[in-house]
Amino acid sequence: MFRDRRDAAERLAGKLQPRLLHDPLVLAIPRGGVILGAVLARALHADLDVFLARKLRAPNQPELALGALAEDGTVYLDPLIGEWPEGVKEYLEAEKRFQASEIARRKKVFRPERPAAPITGRSVIVTDDGIATGATMLVSLDVIRDQRPRELIVAVPVCPRDRFNEVRRHCDDLVCLTVPEDFWAVGDFYQDFRQVSEEEVCLLLRQFAAEALALPAVKG
Repeated sequence: MFRDRRDAAERLAGKLQPRLLHDPLVLAIPRGGVILGAVLARALHADLDVFLARKLRAPNQPELALGALAEDGTVYLDPLIGEWPEGVKEYLEAEKRFQASEIARRKKVFRPERPAAPITGRSVIVTDDGIATGATMLVSLDVIRDQRPRELIVAVPVCPRDRFNEVRRHCDDLVCLTVPEDFWAVGDFYQDFRQVSEEEVCLLLRQFAAEALALPAVKG
């Protein structure tokens, strides 16, 4: 059990700090992942950016992901989607359009003036406050891998046992503190799992950018 996202991030940082990383970049999946990302980036003397991806929600079950959409338009669909009724496919097209508009809006909010951080040739650590179905993480990893990082590491506090190996196949290493057999929700593993606002994400990103300018990072 983690006290909060910061506690989880500090524990992850302890696992990652002994590694030799090359020009490290932490990519955090908003919104909760940005709290972890800021802690990790400071501990690892890394750059920090967001990676924008959104889950494609099941009809009438918004917590259940049928897949996910990345900001470049890449789509990941659960392999079982073919077993759903035909109407679900029509629903998914509408859901993709909705989530694409939400990603575009978030891009303006979280990256208003600067382009996405370069990835090629770098040690890239992708983080979130936990993995449930894995859809958002999987689509993120596929897009990031195409940009040829030197190594691709996933760092998360919790991932269910039945998704661990699937996520691990899409990266060079998966650093996870808790891999439970019985899993219902990411929030069950936190004492404090409050909602993170967009204002808090923007503040963290601005603070980190200002710190990076004042104290240039030492990179391996």
